[in-house]
Amino acid sequence: MSFPGTTEAPHFDRRSFKAKRIFATLAADGRSANLLLSPEEQEFYIGLQPAGFRRLDNKWGDQGWTCVALTDVDAGLMRDVLAKARQMAGPSKPSPQRRKRAGS
Repeated sequence: MSFPGTTEAPHFDRRSFKAKRIFATLAADGRSANLLLSPEEQEFYIGLQPAGFRRLDNKWGDQGWTCVALTDVDAGLMRDVLAKARQMAGPSKPSPQRRKRAGS
């Protein structure tokens, strides 16, 4: 939630985090997250830490969606990967408060 313009909402049985589009979902048990990465980034992180990252086994995985086992990835790496996922989601709309300040 610390990324500018990020909102949280339910997404099926998960919590989703969205900028212009969803870039991460968190499992209900909090043990894993699915992140939007490019296929190249997905391959890189899986190679870097195969115990922590895996491609989703469906069409979403073909597009770069990657499952992260949160207990197997340290916090610093997770912040970096989340920043990449947030970047993939595109620019966000300014919040109403930011629009007001910009127009003042």
